[in-house]
Amino acid sequence: MTQSASTSELRRTLGVGDAVVIGLGSMVGAGIFAALGPAVRAAGSALLVGLAVAAVVAYCNATSSARLAARYPASGGTYVYGRERLGAFWGYLAGWAFVVGKTASCAAMALTVGAYVWPGQAHAVAVAAVVALTAVNYGGIQKSTWLTRAIVAVVLAVLASVVVVCLGSGASDAGRLAIGDAGGAGGVLQAAGLLFFAFAGYARIATLGEEVRDPARTIPRAIPLALGITLALYACVAVAVLSVLGSGGLGHAGAPLADAVRAAGVPGLVPVVRAGAAVAAMGSLLALILGISRTTLAMARDRHLPGALAAVHPRFRVPHRAELAVGAVVAVLAATVDVRGAVGFSSFGVLAYYAVANASAWTLDSAPASRVVPVVGLVGCVTLAFALPWVSVVLGAAVLAVGVAAYGVRRWVAAR
Repeated sequence: MTQSASTSELRRTLGVGDAVVIGLGSMVGAGIFAALGPAVRAAGSALLVGLAVAAVVAYCNATSSARLAARYPASGGTYVYGRERLGAFWGYLAGWAFVVGKTASCAAMALTVGAYVWPGQAHAVAVAAVVALTAVNYGGIQKSTWLTRAIVAVVLAVLASVVVVCLGSGASDAGRLAIGDAGGAGGVLQAAGLLFFAFAGYARIATLGEEVRDPARTIPRAIPLALGITLALYACVAVAVLSVLGSGGLGHAGAPLADAVRAAGVPGLVPVVRAGAAVAAMGSLLALILGISRTTLAMARDRHLPGALAAVHPRFRVPHRAELAVGAVVAVLAATVDVRGAVGFSSFGVLAYYAVANASAWTLDSAPASRVVPVVGLVGCVTLAFALPWVSVVLGAAVLAVGVAAYGVRRWVAAR
């Protein structure tokens, strides 16, 4: 390998445990603290059915992503898979959907931190959080992994406390879990689409493919492990909170988990839950910046984004210009725009991203049995994307159309 090639590549330092931690840090984040309310308003008491549907689609996406990541262990995730299996346009579309959707998610997570830490100065705290976590990422992937491990430990402890307190209280009633006032099939699918927002973090493992040791073995093990742990935890939390608040109470709760522990008769735990939500949002933000910067790196290498963003720091071995650019854009959004209602928009973009992943995985093997999971995943992604609130669908489709137009203009200019 030449010196120039070696200095343009990232350092492989992550093992299975590190990759699982990064996946958990992305998924077990602010989504579980915020997504339950909107989801139960859509599905009613069929919330758990919506969670199951979201989990099935997430499993298919994770399986397809793991197979592709083992074949193409480079930074960029589905951007790379779509480019290699379907063609340059589909890879670009996946990368565009991921970068735009997840940049909005970054700002939402940063504002969640601000809202919990200092509600009166949410924007200022959000910007400070973005700056601090961008600095951590700039210092190298191992520093990010250590911080993520600490965040995951705190969040898991908080969520476990919520489950134990709620299920162990006299306010818990298993009868509230019965499906009665369900929102119909449409409501269940909309809830699944909204809850998918809280599952989407396993993509971070695939986008870090160039920094994983023995990726053909590590990534296919880490993705299902992280997803399985997250699903089990989400199911326990949803059951615990529903058993105390019921679908009606949960649907009107401003801070569902905090309201649940208060209703369970342990108001002293409310500040702990609020702190846990802030820490969880920090973890999600940290992992999001990691993933977006790696996809930006891959797209810059192919000149779909400015080539300068493909630079890798000679000492820290990270895409430092891409990280700084992502951090700057997110900081501006966090300072000027309230994007806490962008869960639906983010879900639309991420579902489009995984639709390309499943279509790419479909091409790996012509055996009918090997194509079942990608087909289910592709159909599931498209169905959930268009089951989201219509505002999210229209906005998401418009943003994808802007990306397609930019791609067309670039190709036209290059051909002249």
